[in-house]
Amino acid sequence: MENRKVWFITGASKGLGLALAKEILEAGHIVAATSRNTASLSTVLNYNEDSFLPLQVELGDEKSVAIAIEQTHKKFGKIDVVVNNAGYGIGGTMEELTDKEVRDSFDINVFGIINVIRHVLPIMRQQNNGHIITISSIAGIAPSTGWSVYGATKHAVIGLTEVLADDVKPFGIKATVIAPGGFRTNFNNPDSLVLAENKIEAYAEIHAAQKRFEGISGKQGGDPKKAAKAIIELTEMPEPPVYLLLGSDAYERAITKIELLRNNYEQLKSLTKSTDY
Repeated sequence: MENRKVWFITGASKGLGLALAKEILEAGHIVAATSRNTASLSTVLNYNEDSFLPLQVELGDEKSVAIAIEQTHKKFGKIDVVVNNAGYGIGGTMEELTDKEVRDSFDINVFGIINVIRHVLPIMRQQNNGHIITISSIAGIAPSTGWSVYGATKHAVIGLTEVLADDVKPFGIKATVIAPGGFRTNFNNPDSLVLAENKIEAYAEIHAAQKRFEGISGKQGGDPKKAAKAIIELTEMPEPPVYLLLGSDAYERAITKIELLRNNYEQLKSLTKSTDY
């Protein structure tokens, strides 16, 4: 296959990352896939070494990330697309979540992404091309009660990507942030979801909502295979967008949030402008 692209995908052993890696490999492209355990990668992605590179990476460890990107570049000679997919959900109110639970979440969901971007940019600048895709969540646009820290991490990477897209545009590099809704992955399961260990009875209604969220695993409206195809299509666009929603639920929640912001801003317009000289 001519013009084979080299993809670097974090968190590729399950969920959306796995669905995407499979679609890319089946299309004849090359995937460098990260996970905390390469054995799990090799089990679910059994491909030849000329098209597949499994990498054991701790995203919160900048040195580990740097080594993985260097290995990918050394083996394949380029990196065309990066997909920052790895991450996990964290539920709990601010009063319930410990400092460690919050910081661990930011280490993976935000700083892990920053580590990847920081070390892939020199390669893409030298190439004068590349596409950095970061998977956020509709929760980064319209978060739900009981998911404040998760919403904060996903909102952070939206802001990061907005500025990144402008910063790297002169070098021929594109940046897109994707906000999916609910997809039939293992996201609602304990291996991808952390709930505050310190439960406070006063928040019983929020705990009940979290249980309902866990209970819809396997019933979400989004198809991971179709999401993977949409992401591949995104990379084939001459001018890909900075923002992409995935899923009807994500679209509806985003539009509702836009209306909420517009109404709030207009309602307080006089007070807002009253602070000018």
